[in-house]
Amino acid sequence: MIYAPMFTNDAIVLGILSVSLAIIFYTSSIKTGFWSKFYKVVPALLMCYLVPAVFNSLNIISDKESNLYYVASRYLLPASLVLLTLSIDLKAIANLGYKALIMFFTGTVGIVIGGPIAILLIAIVSPETVGGVGPDAVWRGLATLAGSWIGGGANQAAMLEIFEYNPEKYGGMVLVDIVVANIWMAVILIGIGKKNAIDSWLKADNSAIDDLKERVSNYTKSVSKIPNLADYMIMLGFAFTAVGIAHFSADEISSFLTSSFEVFNNKKSALSSFASQFFWMVSITTLIGVGLSFTKAKTYEGAGASKIGSIFIYFLVATIGMKMDLATIFENPGLLAIGLVWMSIHAGLLILVAKLIKAPYFFLAVGSQANVGGAASAPVVAAAFHPSLTSVGVLLAVFGYVVGTYAALACTMLMEIASKF
Repeated sequence: MIYAPMFTNDAIVLGILSVSLAIIFYTSSIKTGFWSKFYKVVPALLMCYLVPAVFNSLNIISDKESNLYYVASRYLLPASLVLLTLSIDLKAIANLGYKALIMFFTGTVGIVIGGPIAILLIAIVSPETVGGVGPDAVWRGLATLAGSWIGGGANQAAMLEIFEYNPEKYGGMVLVDIVVANIWMAVILIGIGKKNAIDSWLKADNSAIDDLKERVSNYTKSVSKIPNLADYMIMLGFAFTAVGIAHFSADEISSFLTSSFEVFNNKKSALSSFASQFFWMVSITTLIGVGLSFTKAKTYEGAGASKIGSIFIYFLVATIGMKMDLATIFENPGLLAIGLVWMSIHAGLLILVAKLIKAPYFFLAVGSQANVGGAASAPVVAAAFHPSLTSVGVLLAVFGYVVGTYAALACTMLMEIASKF
């Protein structure tokens, strides 16, 4: 029997998330004693994710009964992208060099080859797990994971339509998607707390990243001021006006593409993901933020624009955590094993290439999440390193949307071949 969660009123759920974030940030600000030692091992950002996951697992709150993730991802995320890119330094980002793109595409390749390799390995010990015929063929369901892990929800939906997996079994794939992707994100967040040791092991050159952080920090100091009410209202005006423009434009662009060109309207087409409203919303708000960085609006970074953006990001993290049910991790061991092996190949390839080209852990983490998590989590991970790096996560996530469907198609073709061995 499925019981309703203890709290279904979103006002109450928002209160629970808010007090949780407040306690986490308060305890993480304590520089001595137990909490100081605790947060050296467990990053505050990971706690912002795990605490709501625990509440969801205990059925105190539930993502299924809440609209908070939708609000956070559709309103707070685009608003944060504007505020966090307000002081973007495009020249400094360009100076990050080729390693950022190499790590992103390495992550993509890891997903493409990871699927068929996982099928081959799991088939050795459990052939029935990777079997099935027609619409029930497991490789068809795994195609939706490939779409989700190289791009996002729009690419996932496209794969479901293209390969016509049995809708009654689709829930199992969604479960694997959520569990495995969130476990990997948790590992990445833990790694952020040990990034200096990891970079030392990778023999990475962080000079370009440090230069970007320093340039943004120095600029912030040069325009720093004590904000007044007018400053806060103007910054929120920038953010939510951009959100409104982005939503309006995204709706119009999506409607135009689907009504004017059959290739975008046909969900079996590889181009259908470009009709995604979420894709255009993220792209447009990012462009608005970049555009504002060339105006006097950039000076509002000194009044705390990125801090407000970071607040929005942390609320998004908390709502993402609500999606994780820790009790379901071992509910479907066969499919879960495929997902874990698949993600391990993705991670292993990233680590290998990072070691070979001496890429910083930042590029590994953000390159991975730009694939696996897309625009909802790549900026979060980037901001965890430093707010000035958020725009790098956004730009790489957009790449994920662009290559997502095509790479997922290649992965699925390989998985179909692998399933026949």
